[in-house]
Amino acid sequence: MDARRVTDGKVRYAVVAGGWISQAAFMPAVAQTGNSEMTALVTGDPEKARVLGERYGLRTFSYEQYGEALASGLFDAVYLALPNWMHRDYAVPALEAGCHLLLEKPMAVSSAECEAIREAARRSGAKLMIAYRLHFEPGTLDALRRVRAGEIGEPRLFTATFCQQVSPDNHRAKHGFWAGPVADMGPYPINACRNLFGDEPTEVSARAVRAADSPYDFDDTVAVTLRFPGARIAQFTVSYGTAAVDAYRIVGTKGDLAMSPGFGFGKGLAGRLTVDGKSKDLVYESIDQFGAETRAFSACILEDREPEPDGEEGLADVRVVEAVKRSLASGAPVALPPLRRRTRPDPSQVVVLPEIETPDLVNAAGPGG
Repeated sequence: MDARRVTDGKVRYAVVAGGWISQAAFMPAVAQTGNSEMTALVTGDPEKARVLGERYGLRTFSYEQYGEALASGLFDAVYLALPNWMHRDYAVPALEAGCHLLLEKPMAVSSAECEAIREAARRSGAKLMIAYRLHFEPGTLDALRRVRAGEIGEPRLFTATFCQQVSPDNHRAKHGFWAGPVADMGPYPINACRNLFGDEPTEVSARAVRAADSPYDFDDTVAVTLRFPGARIAQFTVSYGTAAVDAYRIVGTKGDLAMSPGFGFGKGLAGRLTVDGKSKDLVYESIDQFGAETRAFSACILEDREPEPDGEEGLADVRVVEAVKRSLASGAPVALPPLRRRTRPDPSQVVVLPEIETPDLVNAAGPGG
């Protein structure tokens, strides 16, 4: 089926999955985008269907009715926020039905699944954007601008720490590697170092540990090293079992840029730039990152432009996560085949919308429980 055309100035969205991220961040943000609205919700929870349907004026469908929803004509695009291992099974039918797709990261749980999603988009012509909200956030884009402008000289080293406490009752704690910290949190530092270096890694190595009393069915803390062309190296650690830390640092031949927080939402990012021994603080306003990415995606649909970040960007991160898994299994470094990205985030992509208030949640909780 051909991609759905939108002619009345607003893209109509169906939200697929009414979990924490949908309820706390995406759904309350849509109203202030100016070019988007919600018309449908797909959920397996009757209470969510009733309360959220009334709150936002949505027609609701169960997961068993997903095909009916796609054929209903009630929406032009889908925001898909299901657990990672379910992405392909819901993304491909949406794209084949001509629905444009805003897909949460990681894009899928294998490169093969990413390619299946991309192929479905190519066949229908529907727009596909991976929900890298930081590609529209002022601090992230300012960091890219400064590094690209040479303010720290030639970038050589990247380090990041991204950690949180995840409740044993959360779905992230119960579904193996592809629900664990590498797949859930790893795409943030992977995406950051790839775009700050403006290049793709050539080798991945990883080591992991698990606390003796860990409630998870996977290693709760993983340290990863990525080799890049040009004698550059990136390292990051992700964990589900420590206090919350959210920071990265890129070091060049003239100076360095440290961002803390560097990956989160609900607060403004902040950093410190040091060049030739002189430092200055960088403080960025807190914006509605989910409203920003939705406005940007809807603009691509309305103006018939290709989104950035696209499916290739999602694939670029997933292939690194796959390599981490292989390295953990073998204990050896894993070489990555060459990949040349056609597009990268640009500082002109910044979208500033005011922060939203989190509404009352229905049968949903954040990763901490």
